[in-house]
Amino acid sequence: MRMGEIVEISQGEVGRNPLKNSWGDIMDKIQYWCPEGQQGQQNEQELATKMLQIQSKRFYLDVKQNRRGRFIKVAEIGADGRRSQIYLALSTAFEFRNHLSTFSDYYASLGPPNPENVPDDGKLKSEMMVKDNRRYYLDLKENSRGRFLRVSQTITRGGPRTQIAIPAQGMIEFRDALTDLLEEFGTDDGGFKGDLPDGRYMRVEGKNFYFDIGQNNRGIYMRISEVKTNFRTAITVPEKSWARFRDIFADYCEKMQEGGGAGVGVGGMSGGSGGSGGNVLSDGKGSVVAQVPSPSSTSQQPNPNPNLDSPLIK
Repeated sequence: MRMGEIVEISQGEVGRNPLKNSWGDIMDKIQYWCPEGQQGQQNEQELATKMLQIQSKRFYLDVKQNRRGRFIKVAEIGADGRRSQIYLALSTAFEFRNHLSTFSDYYASLGPPNPENVPDDGKLKSEMMVKDNRRYYLDLKENSRGRFLRVSQTITRGGPRTQIAIPAQGMIEFRDALTDLLEEFGTDDGGFKGDLPDGRYMRVEGKNFYFDIGQNNRGIYMRISEVKTNFRTAITVPEKSWARFRDIFADYCEKMQEGGGAGVGVGGMSGGSGGSGGNVLSDGKGSVVAQVPSPSSTSQQPNPNPNLDSPLIK
């Protein structure tokens, strides 16, 4: 098996005769994947790095490049050795750099801390950045140890959240370091130019189907997931195969309609009000829900799909 190849594991086959399958046979059937921002580390090239010492913390800003393009990995090393990190596309790093200037100016206008005038959640100012399927939350906060900028990165539709905390006194130094890197490497991320299509969701007879578009080091793909209670399966279709998939589905629909097949239609996912007699509802920003009524469907809400946006290593 080649490293990064997508393969499937058949639990039933292994379970029937576990002695027959060697460890190598089992490993040959495992599907490999890794979280957003960590894919392709074997082929990453480090182009530049900067280290900042801000109070008791060290920050490393590494410009890296892989087959997807260029990005900046920001790692925070605490006084206790604890490590946390976030990933910024170069265009996102440029936007973050500009926010740092705004937050620093606001911080300078606050004056000395006043414990009697602190919000309950400690937030003094907040902003949000969006890049593809990632969101970044910037919160200038205050607690008993002082003021700091918390930068959180999360994956749309759920998933783990990673964050770093920059002492407020170091925001200007952090901004200047980013500026130096961006002046050297620019703000062009590389990879796909333009916005990826929005994800969609459809419920049919108690089954939930998710259609999500992503991008990894092999290109653009569509992930189609079927989700039921305690069950989830998915396939990944490369963008170059979408037209062929469409033609095959359209051919089956035509054949079923010619043969008098019932319930065959392609309008339920269109995002419009027609097709299959379903209702199309808003399901958050950039998302479309097609609800197809059936006798067996219930009012139960669909289960979240936490790994939906995690690209696969192919």
